[in-house]
Amino acid sequence: MNWHRKISPSFFFLRQLKKITIFFNSINNAIEENVFRRYASLNRSKRFIISWVLLVVLLFFVLLAQNFMLSNYFQVNKFIPGGVFSEGIVGTFTNANPIYATSSVDSTVSHLLFSSLFTYNNQNKLVGELASSYSINSTGRVYTIKLKPNLFWQDGQPLTSKDIVFTYNLIENPDTQSPLQSSFQGIKVSTDGPRIVIFKLPDVLASFIYSLTNGIVPQHILGSVPPIDMRSALFNTNNPIGSGPFLWHGIVVTGINPKTAESEIQLLPNNKYFGGRVLLNQFNIKSYPTIKLLKQAFLSNKVFSAVGLPNNSIKSLKNIYDYHFLFTAGTYVFFKTSAGVLADQQLRQALVMATNVPKIINKLGYATHQVFEPLLVGQLAYNPLYKQFGFNLAQANNLLQSDGWLLNKNGYRYKNNQLLQLSITALDTSDYAMIANTLKQQWHKVGVKLSVNLENSSDFNISIEYHQYQALINSISIGIDPDVFIYWDSSQANPQLTNSLNFSEFKNSVADEALESGRTRLNPALRVIKYQPFLKVWQQQAPAIGLYQPDLSLISHGEINGLEEHVINTNTDIFSNLIHWEINSQRQTE
Repeated sequence: MNWHRKISPSFFFLRQLKKITIFFNSINNAIEENVFRRYASLNRSKRFIISWVLLVVLLFFVLLAQNFMLSNYFQVNKFIPGGVFSEGIVGTFTNANPIYATSSVDSTVSHLLFSSLFTYNNQNKLVGELASSYSINSTGRVYTIKLKPNLFWQDGQPLTSKDIVFTYNLIENPDTQSPLQSSFQGIKVSTDGPRIVIFKLPDVLASFIYSLTNGIVPQHILGSVPPIDMRSALFNTNNPIGSGPFLWHGIVVTGINPKTAESEIQLLPNNKYFGGRVLLNQFNIKSYPTIKLLKQAFLSNKVFSAVGLPNNSIKSLKNIYDYHFLFTAGTYVFFKTSAGVLADQQLRQALVMATNVPKIINKLGYATHQVFEPLLVGQLAYNPLYKQFGFNLAQANNLLQSDGWLLNKNGYRYKNNQLLQLSITALDTSDYAMIANTLKQQWHKVGVKLSVNLENSSDFNISIEYHQYQALINSISIGIDPDVFIYWDSSQANPQLTNSLNFSEFKNSVADEALESGRTRLNPALRVIKYQPFLKVWQQQAPAIGLYQPDLSLISHGEINGLEEHVINTNTDIFSNLIHWEINSQRQTE
């Protein structure tokens, strides 16, 4: 018998509906009790509640700002290792071998790849790079160099005294055709063990130690290359192996037209460098054929830094760093004293007095030092008693008048119906163009008609090589040592000689004797005495006009930590502290 009662679906539905109704009724009662009946009191408390909410929000933002400010207070921007440094230079890459590298691009690449016996620090003092010490014997003709221990080439092979001997024998060999050959003629190089190199000079030369700053090349790689084939060896441009802070990675050339082609030499850190690993991850040298293309590359951030951009091209640029390095060099106006009207000493003296050098310097746009003599201010043997004649228009006019150059109604001078007309040659740069045109204006005031001849680099190189000019604006490297023999001795005045640097073709027996005596004395006090007759003759003969010390400008899109402005002797001396350069930074807690 079935005792279970059958329940219909409608009964179950009605029961559930009743429960839901009771639940919603309870909710309505709660809302009525807790909201609507209290709404009046809540409305009265509205201002109080809003005030507290705003106070809480304000406190939140104050705490947030305080946290941000404290974070900035305890954190600073710090430089960190890494980054790719790209430097733009005007020129063309042709050879990384240090016995050939002379252009700005080649010498930069060579300097980063190869080490030298000696280099200059950021106080412009000669210090050992591969060399740990040196000594000079009692005759002053034997130099003994001791190398640092544990020196290696970038391919892991040991670097020894044999590599040093190989390099300098290669330079001295005429078949090699190195531009350094003249500095090492007659010098014998030998070894006394793997770390000892001996240089024997034919005569005493006080400045010799300063010539040992060229890169050293590996004998185990180049020893089999005949000297006559050395300039064209694949080593020079394909995969040069050195011992410097960077090693060769590759080269990328863009374009085939020499007027527009660009090249990028890529270098990586040398982990075997005895001076320590550089902090940068890569160094790229990008060469451009013209100043215009270099400037475009810098403005478009294709390069991080640029070397040698004229000052007037960067005045409008913002948010850049501008570094200046003063050269131990002099920019001069050289008079060709061997022929023509400039063979007249009195005329040359008048031109010196007609030149307002400070006015020229003020137009340069950067700070520099005036050059008064063939030596630089502060250099050993410099003597202010022998400064060139100062600016004096009245005296310049008197000298010309007494020399027979009479002033005509047209404002120019004549002698025997000959117009006092001169031409001046210079490289076509903004600075040299400014100098030439300023001289044209200044000399016109004493009746001289000056024509200006600005030349491109190839034509200018021919002009100075064969001395094809009447007057010349040019800069010469003087360096630390006062040995300026190559610029003023009579033996260097023949333009038929290779690399004849006596641009004035200046010849004077008293000057010759003084120059020879000064360079063959090791005692500094004695050298000062020996050079005085030369300085006195130079002042009276006026073979040139000293203008100023030129500088090297480097601009960058950011700060280069570790780079310090200092006096330099060559372009590559800016890298004296390269292993410590940093360009990347991030915020860190102190």
